[in-house]
Amino acid sequence: MTDPLNTSPNSEHPAPAPGAAASQPIVPEPPARRPRAVEPLPGSGAPACAAGPVPAAPVVPQPLPRKSNAWIVALVAVVLMAVVCLVGIHSCSSTLTTLADPFGSSPSAADSAITSDSIGIIEMSGTIDYDGSLCSPEGLKAQLDRAEADRHVKAVVLRVNSGGGAATASEEMAAYIRDFSKPVVVSSAGSNMSGAYEISSQADYIFVDQTTFIGSIGTIMQTTDIGELLSKLGIRIENIASAESKDSSYGTRPLSEDERAYYQAIVDQVNESFIEAVAEGRGMDVEDVRKLATGLPFTGADAVGNGLADEVGLLEDALDKAAELAGIDGYDTVYLRSSASSINDLLGIVGEARSSDALALAGLIEEGLR
Repeated sequence: MTDPLNTSPNSEHPAPAPGAAASQPIVPEPPARRPRAVEPLPGSGAPACAAGPVPAAPVVPQPLPRKSNAWIVALVAVVLMAVVCLVGIHSCSSTLTTLADPFGSSPSAADSAITSDSIGIIEMSGTIDYDGSLCSPEGLKAQLDRAEADRHVKAVVLRVNSGGGAATASEEMAAYIRDFSKPVVVSSAGSNMSGAYEISSQADYIFVDQTTFIGSIGTIMQTTDIGELLSKLGIRIENIASAESKDSSYGTRPLSEDERAYYQAIVDQVNESFIEAVAEGRGMDVEDVRKLATGLPFTGADAVGNGLADEVGLLEDALDKAAELAGIDGYDTVYLRSSASSINDLLGIVGEARSSDALALAGLIEEGLR
């Protein structure tokens, strides 16, 4: 007899016949589930599952509409551009002032700063060259002219800390010291050598420290031959010159014997001028100076002994000596130096300011767009 509802657990898999071996255990299957009819929800055409309510879809929060920050960015840009323009106008004004009086050498400026008997101090520290500093002919002369024009400046102390430099610049500066109408006393610091000593030799008195390196009377011209190195690197230099020796100082080939002799004669000529200037300035015999012109420096103590310096003493001693030579008892001191930075320094400051403003502008724009 069959089960009309097909609910027997073994209706599809009958039991094995008696005596037959059971190969696999009979696993009863769960009754088949019939899908229930899906009825539409009241008032809607969408079907709903009878098994339970359909879970609501998660609500994704919608971003709020972004407010435009364009006006903030524009305002910041306008403000910063105005700052940049103001900095530029101020810098241009300072530059024009510097061009008109690059060393602050006008007599009125000196008179307003100095009102009593004074000793002017000029610091000559660094390499001698044509760079507009106090270690250049232009820079030194500007301050000497300032001291010359100021009736309150009675003498000058030249504070020297230099190992020398360009021969021609040293020659010109020595002439400015020699022709100065007021007393000049040199106070030597760590070094006073070569061209710096040529300048110092024209002063009225030279002070040194015992350990000062001073003298080094001599002239040098240097060339570097890199021709063999270039050849090893596979680099070939071809010089097209109007004369055979025009490229002799370029360093791409060795000097010929004639060229070497020619340059040696130039060095000897410049050195002879150096020796004669020292002899004249120090009141020494030329031959005595030539014996000292070995190119080597002396200590301050030895220089006092051989005549290249006058006395061991400090800056204060040099000031007192300058006052003595000027015939004054009490005195004030004033440093004679440039009253404004160089044009290159001003342009560098303007460039840094503009770069800083640009970075600030970029940062504020980025912040405003967030």
